[in-house]
Amino acid sequence: MDGEFVVTRRVHFSETDRAGVLYFAHYYRFMEETEHAFRRSLGLPIITEADGREATWPRVATSCEYFAPAHFDDELELALRIVEMGDRSITYEVEFRREGRRIAKGRMTAVYCTTANGEFQSATIPESLRQTLEGAMNSS
Repeated sequence: MDGEFVVTRRVHFSETDRAGVLYFAHYYRFMEETEHAFRRSLGLPIITEADGREATWPRVATSCEYFAPAHFDDELELALRIVEMGDRSITYEVEFRREGRRIAKGRMTAVYCTTANGEFQSATIPESLRQTLEGAMNSS
């Protein structure tokens, strides 16, 4: 899919480590925040209901490559793209940019699941949801 969804996010002091750079684990939080902002922009809640059961998107794979550090008070541009959508899963890529320069790139794959009694059951992504997600990326 060609388009990307972009948000900006400032690095807070509490998110930095002793070296004064954005702590590596916060990149994952930023990716999730970007995904949630993307879904909110489409009117799609993270937790929904399907066939009387809760439906959600647990992560099954994540990764992040770091090219340059981000520091306290840096304003980052986070650009999300859907890079793959299967019958039951979606893979996002988030590029972290500072002043137009890529400083990190993360990926996360989530599986569409319904839950009952705390158990996850993967399910086919509903066609209406698939069309909404694909449409948003193709029109960006």
